[in-house]
Amino acid sequence: MEIAEEAVEMAAAEEEEEVYAWSWGAGTDGQLGTGTIEDQHLPQPLPHLPTAVSRVACGGAHAVALTGDGKVLTWGRGTHGQLGHGKFESCSRPKPVKFLESLTMSYVSAGWNHSGFVTDTGCLFMCGDGSFGQLGNGDNQSHGSPFKVLFFVSQHVKQAACGMRHSLALVTGSSGDMIYGFGSGRHGQIGKHLSGGQRLLNLPAAVQGFDDRKIVSIHANGDHSAALSASGQLYLWGRRFSGNVDNHIPQIAPLSLRISQVALGWNHALVMADGFVYMLGGSRHGLLAETQKVNLVEHGLPTLASCTTSNGSPLTLERVPCLDEKVVSIAAGAEHSALVTEKGSVMTWGWGEHGQLGLGDTSDQTRPQEVKLDCNGSFLWTQFAVYCGSGFTIVAKATE
Repeated sequence: MEIAEEAVEMAAAEEEEEVYAWSWGAGTDGQLGTGTIEDQHLPQPLPHLPTAVSRVACGGAHAVALTGDGKVLTWGRGTHGQLGHGKFESCSRPKPVKFLESLTMSYVSAGWNHSGFVTDTGCLFMCGDGSFGQLGNGDNQSHGSPFKVLFFVSQHVKQAACGMRHSLALVTGSSGDMIYGFGSGRHGQIGKHLSGGQRLLNLPAAVQGFDDRKIVSIHANGDHSAALSASGQLYLWGRRFSGNVDNHIPQIAPLSLRISQVALGWNHALVMADGFVYMLGGSRHGLLAETQKVNLVEHGLPTLASCTTSNGSPLTLERVPCLDEKVVSIAAGAEHSALVTEKGSVMTWGWGEHGQLGLGDTSDQTRPQEVKLDCNGSFLWTQFAVYCGSGFTIVAKATE
C-alpha cells in the first residue's frame, strides 16, 4: 500500500513539474526524447531534459544536448553508434554519454548518422557512421563510443559541424582560424577538389579561401557547408542552392547585410541580420507565397536581396515576413524552418509531413505560423531557443 501511494505521489509530482523543453514531429526512432516512438503533430513536454541546456544539436533522427556544466545527453536513432552509448541501438529518452562524463564539453553537433563533441580544452571526439570518412580517423569504420580525433591532438578545436556525410572542424590558434573538412566531398562540401574517382577524405584537410578572416561559427547540413566571419560575412561551399553550381572553394555572399546567425537545411538556408530573417533557396518546400511578397512591399520593406558570388553564381535572399517582432533565434531542418521572436513567439514553416511544424496537422506552410506551447500559465521567461532535425523540432529554455 505504501509503495502504491508513493508511486501516485511521484506521478503527481512529475505532472506538476515545470517543463522547460518541448519536441514534436517525426518520432519513430525516439528522436523526440519523450519515451514514445510515434510522430507528434503538437508540442510534447520533454521533462527528462535538464533545465540548464546551453545547446541542442538535431541530426537525421537523433539529438545531442549540452548542459550548462559541460555534460552531454543523447537520444533517438542509434543504429550507427551516433548516440555514443557504446551500443548500436536507439534510445527514446535523453541519456548521459558516460564516456564523456569525466570531460567538460563546450560544443556539440549532430549529422545524419554521426555526432561530434568538442571539449573545453579543444579536443574533438566523434562517433557514429564513418562509412564516408566523416569521423576523420583515417578509415571508414563506424564507432559506438566517442573517440578522440588524433589529427587535432596538437591543435585547439573550437567547433564541429556535422552534415549528411561530411564534417567540419574550426581550429583556433596564434596563427589565426582554420577550417578543416572530411568525409564525402562529391559536391565540394569538404572544401577540397577531389580528382578522378575520389569521392571522400577520411582525414581532415584544410579548407582554403577565408583570407585570414576571424571565423565565429561553422555550419553543415545535407551536402552544404557555411562559415560566418566576425565581420558578418557569409561563406558558402558545397552543393549550392537554387540550381547554382557546386563549389569546393568557399564563396563570399556579397550582401549589404551584417549577418549574425546562419542555419542550413538540405535545399535552403536562413540568415539573420539586425533581427530580420532572409531565406536562400527552398525551391521544394517553404518558399514564401507571392501574397507575402506583396504585403512586404505594402509595408515599404524589401523582399529580395540579389547579388552575385565571386564565381559569378546568382544568389537571392528572400525576406521572411515577421513584421511585428524582431527575431532572436533561427533553425533549419531538412526542409522546414523555425524561428523565435524577441517576445518569445515560436514560428515554423516549410515541409510538414511528420508534424514537424507543430501546428496539429501534416500540411506544408509557405509562411511562418505560430506554434502554441502549453506553459500551464506558470512560465516567467519569454526567450526560447529552437532546434530542427530532418523531420522534427525541439524548443528549449535559453540559458541566461
